[in-house]
Amino acid sequence: MIKTWLPWIFKLTLTGALFWYLAQKIDFVQAWERGRTADPLLLLLACLLLVVQVGLGAVRWDVVMRAIRARLPLGRVFSIFYAGNFFNLALPGALGGDAVRIWMGRRAGLALGPAVNGVMIERVLTLLSLMMMVAILQPVLIYRVGDIPGRWIFPLASLAAVVAVGMLMTLDRLPAVLARWRLVSGLRKLAGDSRRVFLSRHAFPAFAWAFAGHANLALVFWLLALSLGLDVYFLDFLVLVPPIILLMTLPISVAGWGVREAAVVMALSLVGVDPASALVVSVLYGLVNIAANLPGGLFWLLARENGPHAPGSLAAGPAA
Repeated sequence: MIKTWLPWIFKLTLTGALFWYLAQKIDFVQAWERGRTADPLLLLLACLLLVVQVGLGAVRWDVVMRAIRARLPLGRVFSIFYAGNFFNLALPGALGGDAVRIWMGRRAGLALGPAVNGVMIERVLTLLSLMMMVAILQPVLIYRVGDIPGRWIFPLASLAAVVAVGMLMTLDRLPAVLARWRLVSGLRKLAGDSRRVFLSRHAFPAFAWAFAGHANLALVFWLLALSLGLDVYFLDFLVLVPPIILLMTLPISVAGWGVREAAVVMALSLVGVDPASALVVSVLYGLVNIAANLPGGLFWLLARENGPHAPGSLAAGPAA
């Protein structure tokens, strides 16, 4: 029982501590008054773009699944991805949603290996593209706001991520004598599937859809800022939002709450946005994200009611 609840206690404590810290720095009454001025039409547009974000993520995942020859109908991919996003609303990081995608992929007829590998590789690709985008746009950020502390962190992290992906693709070179272990056998298949994604014609469209998703989230944050009447530029958000998204993916808080607010307040301060307004932008993002992804719960319920498809009815993917 302690082991089950301890991670949740830690995440809830961290989320509460971050909001307490922000409360010492920000006038919440001022933030509330600023939030009441938000343009409802721009909020609706931001919500619709977050629904579009589900489609971008589903297509990205579909590209990965086609690369490893474990295809599902695109409509099914969308419904599974949407259901995963629904669970990300309450679970820490994106791990809960990924587990749901694997489970629903199995019920849709995928073998366990391709179901797991497809989700893992899509997650790796998304994080890699995010770090690459941060590193590529960092010179723009420096030009816009001047020198920043730790400017070497993201380029170095991007290089380390590329090296890690390269190592991932060579795991099937492990000694054959170890293949009798289930974990090693799974890693060997993951390595083969990784090469089919990153070293094939599927790599370009997969990364393109990933970059499009990151840019779309920057657009969402920008619209939320405009809804408050802030004088900001889209380029600023295109540069600042990717690091925020990267922090939000860490499984250290509940659905990114607290971590996102602290990161948004700090990031937008670089372009002259006052802390109260920045906090409202972050909270509005959390609320429109809930509104946009709540329908994913319907796909989860429908999947449970319809029951699993016959195993093996869809491509299971070749062995590595």
